[in-house]
Amino acid sequence: MFEIIFLGTSASAPSAKRGLSAQVVKHDEYRFLIDCGEGTQRQILQSGIGFKNLSHILITHGHLDHILGLAGLLSTFMRWEAIDEVNIYSGRWALDRIHDLLYDVVLRGGQAPMTLNLHELKPGVFFEAGDFSITAFPVFHRGSDSLGYRFEERSHRPFLPEKAEELGVPAGPIRRDLVEGKTVTLADGRIVGPEDVLGPLKPGVRLVHIGDTGRTEDLVSSCQGVDALVIESTYLEEEAEMAKKYSHLTAKMAAELAVRAGVGQLILTHLSRRYREKDVLAEAQVIFPNVRVARDFDVFSIKQEG
Repeated sequence: MFEIIFLGTSASAPSAKRGLSAQVVKHDEYRFLIDCGEGTQRQILQSGIGFKNLSHILITHGHLDHILGLAGLLSTFMRWEAIDEVNIYSGRWALDRIHDLLYDVVLRGGQAPMTLNLHELKPGVFFEAGDFSITAFPVFHRGSDSLGYRFEERSHRPFLPEKAEELGVPAGPIRRDLVEGKTVTLADGRIVGPEDVLGPLKPGVRLVHIGDTGRTEDLVSSCQGVDALVIESTYLEEEAEMAKKYSHLTAKMAAELAVRAGVGQLILTHLSRRYREKDVLAEAQVIFPNVRVARDFDVFSIKQEG
């Protein structure tokens, strides 16, 4: 299961109720901050999630409304938080701007008290843990080297407790060994293999996050069949020409992508202040019913049903 907490859901400039782009994706003990618009550190405090384990920051692209908060966040880490290491991941163009912001403005030739790593990403898997991975893929947005991120649990065979009960497999380490694919011997000498207590192979939970983008035709394969798609919806279709000019999506375009890719649910963010939330929702729902418009501090659990 993945959990996503929305810290900022406004486009370009904050509004009274929406901060600038920032989200946290959680999986077990891991936490990933995606984008860091101005004011993100306050939103983190307001949300109650705090700064613990917030050592991985994924930047979709280098436009200022997605990176300016890094200056304040690093400043806070330097003074108040026990952070041993900060890893910032993005494309080259964004990293150059981030380097200037952090080293020339915040540090001004000084040294950060923690290890500060700037990782240049290319399309492909860049982070792997025990049961999940994160893949970066290219996204078109006004010439910037924008990236989307796909979080994916590994495929697994679910443990069937009723089968284990039938076979008299006791709870504890012996069941863990079976889940890990090992054959075990019971106290009475019977041998039980994984195939006796595990179900058919099932794909893990999949979540895709896409920041700003001006087109969707090259995103279908990266979004195919995911349980949830988080994507921008800066404009309504009545201003489709403006959306094209500034390389953003309308709610209709985001919903059409969700249909083509066969996603489970669609979550819209990065809303312009010019629109009412209910109008954005209505435009998307006509095309893709299972859609939500994120608000600041909304929390979504992304998991497989059934």
